Amino acid sequence: MSDVARLVLVMLAGFLGAMGVALSAVAAHRVEAPALVTAANFMILHAAATIAVSAMAGRCRAPRAWAVAAGLMLAGTTLFASDIALRGLADLRLFPMAAPTGGSLMIAAWLAVAAAAFLELRCRAA
Repeated sequence: MSDVARLVLVMLAGFLGAMGVALSAVAAHRVEAPALVTAANFMILHAAATIAVSAMAGRCRAPRAWAVAAGLMLAGTTLFASDIALRGLADLRLFPMAAPTGGSLMIAAWLAVAAAAFLELRCRAA
């Protein structure tokens, strides 16, 4: 994975984290909707995780596996949290099944992290 690609992932994760903090503020001060807190927490947590996974892509022998995990994390969190936030703020949806699709992508991302670590262990053992 190139440095530029890794930095783009980190940049997008930064935006995701910022949106999570902003959504937390809205949930705390403007709109009483527990779903907003859930969406904000997912954004902040997965933004930090994406940055960590992106860093692994620069240090490891299987950078593509780490990049796939980071990309899945960003895509899944964006879909999931955006759909949840839209429902909490405006009673709208991105599209049918957006949140479950995003949730499934986040699960796939964490499995991809496990797979990338496994590949890394195999590369180092060889």
